[in-house]
Amino acid sequence: MKLNPHIQRHHHITLNVGGAQEDYDFHTKVLGLKSVKKTGLYDGEDPIYHLYYGNDLGEESTLITCFPFRQSGRKARPGSGQIKTLALSVPESSLVFWAKHLESHGFKPEYQERFGEKLLHFAHPCGICYELVGISDDDRKPYSNGVVPEGFGIRGTHGITVSVRDLENSAEFMHYGWSGSLKNTDGIFSRYEVGKGGSGTIIDFELDSDLPQGSWSYGEGVVHHCAFEVSDLDIQRDVKLHLEGLGYTDVSDRKDRGYFDSVYVRTPGGALFEATVSKPKGFLVDESYEDLGKTIQVPPQMAARAEEIAAYLEPLKY
Repeated sequence: MKLNPHIQRHHHITLNVGGAQEDYDFHTKVLGLKSVKKTGLYDGEDPIYHLYYGNDLGEESTLITCFPFRQSGRKARPGSGQIKTLALSVPESSLVFWAKHLESHGFKPEYQERFGEKLLHFAHPCGICYELVGISDDDRKPYSNGVVPEGFGIRGTHGITVSVRDLENSAEFMHYGWSGSLKNTDGIFSRYEVGKGGSGTIIDFELDSDLPQGSWSYGEGVVHHCAFEVSDLDIQRDVKLHLEGLGYTDVSDRKDRGYFDSVYVRTPGGALFEATVSKPKGFLVDESYEDLGKTIQVPPQMAARAEEIAAYLEPLKY
């Protein structure tokens, strides 16, 4: 059976979080990431922030994007069939610094080891699991604004952990549909990598047969999806057709997200994945480099409601 070789690495991961200010402070003041875009999720009647964090230009595989849902009152239910954990890459030598830094901000990091990697496990203020994994050979350049020393900064995504009730269907999807290679197992965890492999390409599956199904709708407290980079729109179309040809019919049409184009697929384990093509100008399409991420950007089709939207959303102190 023909495989799909075009999934390269993580592009971004999107979370349903709690309060906007809480999330902004966590990512910029605690983790030391750059705010590269403030825009909105405009699905439904009421707008919700869409906040983007990453390195200096918000390059692929450094991006975390967040929908703060506390303002709407919508809660999600964690469980199986979801991305459970976001792991970020930091230098091996920085873990002691990060443990003290997180503790000084009221977090409770736990030292753990998995697949031979030392890591710190803790939680976003809304409860989503985070990990900082010590990696010695990651050459992605971190952002530094003085909150975290550049030599200790977050390089980008390392991996995601998907909670599933069985592995067989997910293994088949990863091999035939998502060009993933099984690299290793560690107890109840199975590690897949896409593209060239290594940090920024990892998908771990955690087998928990007794965990009840989590919710898939928007709402505070769960990961919404993980996006993966593909090189161009023709390849993206091929990915969609390839998945549909394999029988995965829950594949979306292409959606223009302003800064990238997206095709979504509900994987058989339940997690939502996305094949993503960045726009040529990326986040500079509507802001200069000097102003990147400083003010809310309203899409052109919503321009008539710009003042209404700005007044509705929770005020943010930068």
